[in-house]
Amino acid sequence: MIEVPLTWQLAKLGLSISMVLGLGTIAVRASPRMAGLLAGYPLGTALALFFIGLEISPQFATQSAVHTLAGFTATMALGAGYWVAGRQPGIKGVIGGVTGGLVAWLAVSTLLAQFNFTRLSGTLVTLCAIALFSGLFRNIADVRIPASRTFSLPALAARAALATVIIFTITSLAHWLPPAWAGTLAAFPVTMLPFLLILHLNHGAAPVATVIKHYPMGLGSLLSYTLCVSYTYSTLGLLWGTLAGFAAATLWLLGWMQLTAWYQRRTA
Repeated sequence: MIEVPLTWQLAKLGLSISMVLGLGTIAVRASPRMAGLLAGYPLGTALALFFIGLEISPQFATQSAVHTLAGFTATMALGAGYWVAGRQPGIKGVIGGVTGGLVAWLAVSTLLAQFNFTRLSGTLVTLCAIALFSGLFRNIADVRIPASRTFSLPALAARAALATVIIFTITSLAHWLPPAWAGTLAAFPVTMLPFLLILHLNHGAAPVATVIKHYPMGLGSLLSYTLCVSYTYSTLGLLWGTLAGFAAATLWLLGWMQLTAWYQRRTA
């Protein structure tokens, strides 16, 4: 295992906390639908792949990113498992949801790790999964929470702390795992899962289900990011490759929001 310099660990800590807090502030002030879309923005995946590339090698991160493309299917399975097993209020519902979600994630991840994906096949698998899970979630009711009730600095701090622990765990395990598993771990919902836990504890299972419902359609930005860095890490380097990935993810998200707004106006 490669020894990771302290400065890199501190940078990982600072970036994890600041990025989760920054986007988390926006997400909790938005509707659960928008929070579901923003949960698909590539924060956790970006940090995981970047530090995997920094700590191990850009080539290893590139290989991992190819498997991350398919790994988003396991992330949606986690959401489905949480939705099925976490319908009770309070801590009992949270424990049930986390248990169901992690079991579903592990089962699908183990299956995905058996295949040698390419960029095309990994993307197609997740696109098919997006269609499947969007269909499964289509009858979930949209529940909105007033913005004044969703914002909580302690809740955001707890979310950032949990997300940071997950990031450190993923990047540490990547030193011991092949690219297939490292890439699947990079697809783990680092920012979404802590958000679901806090939302569940404060407001019950209904708004959690709404976030899960809209999460698959938010994965377009994650797919755009991961597909981009799978090419740019080796050509532009980690820093510029990451910036190019964020540009691709942001353009997709903005385009999708414009498209859905136009569709809603047309059907109103």
